[in-house]
Amino acid sequence: MLIARLIAEASGLETRLDAASKELEAAGMPVAMAGMLDFCGDVLQVSLPHGEAGQVASVLTDHFGDSDLLVADHDIEIPRLFVSDMDSTMIGQECIDELADFAGIKDKVADITERAMRGELEFESALRERVGLLEGLGERAIDNCLAERIAPVPGARTLVQTLKSKGCRTVLVTGGFHHFADRVAEQLGFERVVGNRLAVAQGKLTGKLAGPVSDASTKLATLEEERDRLGEGARVLATGDGANDIPMIEAADYGIAYRAKPKARDAANGRIVSEDLTAVLKLLGIPESEWVLG
Repeated sequence: MLIARLIAEASGLETRLDAASKELEAAGMPVAMAGMLDFCGDVLQVSLPHGEAGQVASVLTDHFGDSDLLVADHDIEIPRLFVSDMDSTMIGQECIDELADFAGIKDKVADITERAMRGELEFESALRERVGLLEGLGERAIDNCLAERIAPVPGARTLVQTLKSKGCRTVLVTGGFHHFADRVAEQLGFERVVGNRLAVAQGKLTGKLAGPVSDASTKLATLEEERDRLGEGARVLATGDGANDIPMIEAADYGIAYRAKPKARDAANGRIVSEDLTAVLKLLGIPESEWVLG
């Protein structure tokens, strides 16, 4: 069984659904059932006895536009584990780019960040290069950056708190830095944080990292470690936007690319194209009356 859910506008719904159903049937993927979820009024669920997830997503996109979407090979459940990236996913910024602005080199650092997130540069070397450019910056700039530049994306706290209320463990795992991630996690309600550490001496950044690098392999290992603790059958949700999120997105039952770079989006079985992360709650079928508003 293949289940596809997308957030759809009511206008022209029946016409678009009929056309999509005919195209899916012609491709050998007949629709068994389709309709709006009773408890999530703008979520359309399409059920198929069999099908290829990528092809189903493509057909639905052709007829419904670039909508928030999730496709699974089972009945969609509330996950027991949520693992998320931070920069440009839980918060709307790339912390290292904003911090670099305090050193007057944002454009240079942001270009490296963008290329790394697109998968054009090897992550660790790109990270070390950017951190090296921050050598000598006062540690106080981090506090100023947090206060002035860093903010959660809409719905982030509601997503985390609602999942926690359903018994889901929440983990923030980032290629960014504990200086930022610890405080973001506290603000949003994550239970565990994994990330990199900036080395500091005499109140200034040294241009080095302290300890091992948190990268794509770290994100995957964290997901697998947490999932193994929960035991067999525990559904996992992962969200991210960049190339270094791909391994954990692919390993999750619900790997959702949030306003993502092309490679990450292609690897995911779900996507959020709108800004508000409460769309994830809708796709999971959690009624708005049960959301824990942040």
